[in-house]
Amino acid sequence: MMQQLEQAIDEITQKAKSLGLDFFPMRYEICPPEVIYTFGAYGMPTRYNHWSFGKAFYKMKMQYDLGMSKIYELVINSNPCYAFLLDSNTLIQNKLIVAHVLAHCDFFKNNAHFAHTNRNMVESMAASADRIRQYEKTYGRAKVESFLDAAMAIAEHIDPHADRIKKKQQVDHLKKVRTQQPYEDLWELEPAVGGETVSSPSPSGPTSIRDILKGHREEKESPSHSMEPEKDILLFIMENSRHLEDWQRDILTIVRDEMSYFWPQIETKVMNEGWATYWHLHIMRELDLSDEETIEFAKLNASVIQPSTTQINPYYVGLKMFEDIEKRFGRDHLFEVRELESDTSFIRNYLTQDLVKELNMFSFGKIGSDYVINSTEWEKVRDTFIESRVNGGFPYLTVIDADPDLHLHHHYEGSELDLRYIEKTLPYVQQLWGRNVHLQTMIEERRVVFSTDGEKVHRKFI
Repeated sequence: MMQQLEQAIDEITQKAKSLGLDFFPMRYEICPPEVIYTFGAYGMPTRYNHWSFGKAFYKMKMQYDLGMSKIYELVINSNPCYAFLLDSNTLIQNKLIVAHVLAHCDFFKNNAHFAHTNRNMVESMAASADRIRQYEKTYGRAKVESFLDAAMAIAEHIDPHADRIKKKQQVDHLKKVRTQQPYEDLWELEPAVGGETVSSPSPSGPTSIRDILKGHREEKESPSHSMEPEKDILLFIMENSRHLEDWQRDILTIVRDEMSYFWPQIETKVMNEGWATYWHLHIMRELDLSDEETIEFAKLNASVIQPSTTQINPYYVGLKMFEDIEKRFGRDHLFEVRELESDTSFIRNYLTQDLVKELNMFSFGKIGSDYVINSTEWEKVRDTFIESRVNGGFPYLTVIDADPDLHLHHHYEGSELDLRYIEKTLPYVQQLWGRNVHLQTMIEERRVVFSTDGEKVHRKFI
């Protein structure tokens, strides 16, 4: 079996390359269910411990034991790319999976939204897990886990582009100040480490690169009432909360870095799964399969792309969209789409009226306590689908004030926040900020502010 699998991997890899796929070197591991479901719950082979991961593990493992669902594989966005195969898979199942993960790896490597992800995240997560274990020894496991609860409660509220924007702003600010200073050649005398600072004869403004950056940091650490809305709530709290200790800021950095790593997968879910499904179909059709293998493959593939009556199946919808693109524009255009788009632009540009009809798609809404179909008009369906993928499907919140209470604003676009989730999450934000927290949103078409001091959550209609 192992020798047959190795031969199949070689054959499928060569076939994928001949069809134009471009992926990182691959590493395959055969794992028992306990390992596969542990990796599935944690999202990675190496990560810090948290009770929520254990909860996810037992849920997935129970569904597997009861025959309700099954994870056949996991693939990691890294270089080299790691793929973990379930040890109970048949040979034909593994053949399909190998073709599928090669296409995922091609997507990871070539889609623009993955360009800035950490390709060594497996090692980075292992190092982060070691640091958190040390914090547990130093400050106590209960205290560290309580802080992790708070950090993970708002982990989705990041801006994955914030670091690059901030770096560019710092560089632009530095260039601007430099052009205002005389004796430009003296800048080159700035010592790299230690030593005396070379002063500029200018009577105003910072006198060194170090002072300029220090002034920029102090500017950031003093948020004012006139601040621009800040989408990256986790980063804002990490940089501006005066309540946090160094180890707590480090944990926020870890949580944010890991969410930044996962974010491209969140915002390309339909594309990524559709791309992998499209290519496993084409690669498998190129192989010389026996009649028994062909039947088994057909059954397995049918279960993967089976449409759902209650939710979007990204494998199915993504596959149909890529097949339609190939039919209308040619295969070369598929690679352009794979390189440039995310789910929102993919759906906006390529979900057509004919596809909406073929896929029997509709939009629905809540009336009272019931959900009802509110439109089958294709543009409305398309726009609703796009809205569900904006910001990874998470509510769009921004910091609008922080002096000294933290004020958050929900950018309401027709979907109300879950009230129970607000009441559970807002005290976590207060725990991180250290002062009162207020959230403005819409409930039943009325503007309302939720406030907490960490103990209770109050609401006030305005």
